[in-house]
Amino acid sequence: MAVVITMPRLSDTMTEGVVATWLKKVGDTIKEGDILAEIETDKATMEFESFNAGTLLHIGIPEGESAPVDSLLAIIGAPGEDISALLSGGAPAPKTEAAPVAETKTEAPKAAAALPAGVKVVTMPRLSDTMTDGTVATWLKKVGDTVKEGDILAEIETDKATMEFESFNSGTLLYIGVNEGQTAPVDSILAIIGPAGTDVSGVAANFSAGGSVEAPAVEKAVEVKTETAVPTQNTSTGGRVFASPLAKKIAQDKGIDLSQVKGSGENGRIVKSDVEGFTPQAAAVQAASAPAATTSAPAVKPFVPAGEKFQEEIKNSQMRKTIARRLAESKFTAPHYYLTIEVAMDEAMKSRAVINTVPDTKVSFNDMVVKACAMALKKHPQVNSQWREDAMVINHHVNIGVAVAVEDGLVVPVLNFTDQMSLSQIGANVKDLAGKAKNKKLTPAEMEGSTFTVSNLGMFGIQSFTSIINQPNSAILSVGAIEEKPVVRNGQIVVGNTMTVTLACDHRTVDGATGAQFLQTLRQFLENPVTMLA
Repeated sequence: MAVVITMPRLSDTMTEGVVATWLKKVGDTIKEGDILAEIETDKATMEFESFNAGTLLHIGIPEGESAPVDSLLAIIGAPGEDISALLSGGAPAPKTEAAPVAETKTEAPKAAAALPAGVKVVTMPRLSDTMTDGTVATWLKKVGDTVKEGDILAEIETDKATMEFESFNSGTLLYIGVNEGQTAPVDSILAIIGPAGTDVSGVAANFSAGGSVEAPAVEKAVEVKTETAVPTQNTSTGGRVFASPLAKKIAQDKGIDLSQVKGSGENGRIVKSDVEGFTPQAAAVQAASAPAATTSAPAVKPFVPAGEKFQEEIKNSQMRKTIARRLAESKFTAPHYYLTIEVAMDEAMKSRAVINTVPDTKVSFNDMVVKACAMALKKHPQVNSQWREDAMVINHHVNIGVAVAVEDGLVVPVLNFTDQMSLSQIGANVKDLAGKAKNKKLTPAEMEGSTFTVSNLGMFGIQSFTSIINQPNSAILSVGAIEEKPVVRNGQIVVGNTMTVTLACDHRTVDGATGAQFLQTLRQFLENPVTMLA
């Protein structure tokens, strides 16, 4: 009997999908577990496998077209079977599909309660307070490996950082539910650990029926891709390149054409090490031919446009998605206004030079700004506040977040009780946290609880700029470069060193006069740095 296949819901937020590629055509024989198509969701492009065997009788959504979840995707049945009734009246199809799903869901709790002896289901952990899903950046264990308690199973990319995830169980890795480079919601099945040789296929299926529909599909997709789909595509079409998701991501980041990379994996599949070890040869050829071109070219040659316009799509990381969401919420929720002031930095430069003569002491201008902000916040606590619908919260502790640029975006590690730190302590802590940020080793606790934020682009020569408030803070200070320029001092034009800072304030909590008074106090501390040492 023919079976109707509908557009699957491959993520918790998916409402429709796009068929990126059909890997089978009408008339092809389908085996259970074969990859039917690649489907693009709101989170990733995923391989969709068949749970039925037979012949592909009908394709309902052509390549490149989108369709809502549960719409007709394909029909599989016996060769020559009449499917006109299914095509003309699609109502029966969902009923036939819905019944088994409902039965499985009712039985799932029983199955979950009867796990085989020693078997543990490992789910996608919540590694930060804002994490809703995670991406497996790298698996450090493979199916069949022995796992000890404390071993690192995988590196998981959250909305804030890439973190190592360790096992709290010992045994053999029996099942992987989320492939490298793919995303899954928190609490979905990540892996199964237990005694070697234990059959866990039923565990994975029942766990899926109880709430996670992505994990089994991801695992089976990897197996089919390496064993059956790759040879089929290599022999029938020369245009498709088979590579692991992590290899694709690295190639995207480095601008490498995967068609030029030789794969060392099963059936020629390109893996991470192939991309990392790839050396383009075209550059050497171009370099060798360049001198001849320059010597023979005429003095002025008309420009003739050549080539094609090129665009590149880069999948958004969890960090990039979170930055986009949180900054948009802040910009369109908090009524921002901006105050700018110029600070004479001559005395600060002299003081810093003296401080840095002390052995094992290294203080930057940004450290001095952070210290001055902490002291100014104690004098103007309303700037150290946050807005709630029912009340305004004044923080009497000062936790300053320092914005740090990293490869994937921006993180804000926090200096707790900054006002109680000396300049050298601030310098040492900022250096330590910035190093962790760049190596993706920050913990969630080190990025939470800020009451005020400092962002500095002066090292790039930026004179002044404005920032978006890092909610739930009420203000953020944007710090520009120190400039040497003519200034008027005591009626005389002299050469001075000045720095421009801009304070972005939430008008719901910080009035204009309050923000201006804060900047005046900040300037007094920076122009008279000895007062910060009292």
